Amino acid sequence: MTARLHSTARRVERAIVVGAERSGGSIPASESVAELGRLAATAGLDVVGSTIQTLRRIAPATYIGAGKVEEVRASREREHADVVVFDDPLTPAQQRNLEKALGCKVIDRSALILDIFAQHAHSVEGKLQVELAQLDYLLPRLTRQWTHLSRLGGGVGTRGPGETQLEVDRRRLRERVALLKRRLLEVERTRHLHRERRTAAPCPTVALVGYTNAGKSTLMNRLTDAGVLVEDRLFATLDPTVRRIRLPGGLPALIADTVGFIHKLPHQLVEAFKSTLEQVVTADLLVHVVDVSHAGWREHVAVVNAVLAEIGAADRPSILAFNKSDAMTEADAPGRPDLEDGCLVSARRGDGIDRLLARIEAMLAAGLTRVEWAVPLDRGDILAAVHRCGQVLAQETCDGVLLVTALVPPKLAGQLRHAVSPMRGGC
Repeated sequence: MTARLHSTARRVERAIVVGAERSGGSIPASESVAELGRLAATAGLDVVGSTIQTLRRIAPATYIGAGKVEEVRASREREHADVVVFDDPLTPAQQRNLEKALGCKVIDRSALILDIFAQHAHSVEGKLQVELAQLDYLLPRLTRQWTHLSRLGGGVGTRGPGETQLEVDRRRLRERVALLKRRLLEVERTRHLHRERRTAAPCPTVALVGYTNAGKSTLMNRLTDAGVLVEDRLFATLDPTVRRIRLPGGLPALIADTVGFIHKLPHQLVEAFKSTLEQVVTADLLVHVVDVSHAGWREHVAVVNAVLAEIGAADRPSILAFNKSDAMTEADAPGRPDLEDGCLVSARRGDGIDRLLARIEAMLAAGLTRVEWAVPLDRGDILAAVHRCGQVLAQETCDGVLLVTALVPPKLAGQLRHAVSPMRGGC
């Protein structure tokens, strides 16, 4: 008799995605649902169906109304789906009612994005931030986890173990949240020390921002050979990467690759990742990477600008890098952007990168201070700092001192003002 082998491979869950068409939306429902399908695929789901409901008003109990719920239920049974993913946030009551009516697991866009972040976070800080966001999302939904333990009724003798267990679980979650916040503070203190060390020799900083899958990591690799993971998937990379670069005219800079943004980004994630995104707030220049081959690139720009405003970075100087120019066709010509506000590039092929670097250097140099110093010959540390973080225009030795003319960041000019003397005429 031949023994039957048991497969330990994880079965791929089948999913149906559900969206809602409402007036005043920044992105069409069809595009948003298509993006939701890509998010589901990134999370490891097999999308077997999708549907969109036109809503005049939200149904308090089920969000999409009883008729549409019955249609989704029939589709789920026909396709043998394991999970239904909604494009909009669901209240705990709506989620509970939908799971009961559909007979399967129901999640919303926020839960899906949190799951993707949990899969892709690799650094200690990233894992802590994602877990904190997940617990903040889970806490108000905890009641539905314990319905099998509750005992309905009122008065003495009717309060059962369900109420006790629920309160215990809530307390444990709150304790875990408090612990995560303390650990994040410790990580943030370490990163603050690193940031202070960089500030001690303050090179200009450039942060790459943009909609998810716009090509930020590809551009980062093109500019710096950073070796950042590149995949044609949403949120392929989460943990920020910082690399040093020497611009064509000799000006040094630090370039940071940041997490991509997306419309309907869960508020919990914005809050949890604010500490990571602070390098966007403190950057001297933002390079806003845009997938210009996407039909909705203008809406993507608006979404990114809204998130930048939310984290307090709306006033940062910025350059639009219209990426994936190699993927544009003649049919896309009417939708080409006005290049007066940015640069058309292909991070994959390298087209337009020289123009982008020149634009970055010109904008950074505009914020530099021109200084003329007489540096003692025994102060090699000062000369090294100038070369490391500024652009030396001229230098010569005269009467035992080194006369240096350079463009440096204002912070460095202030730090060195008391260490060296201004250049005098008549060498």
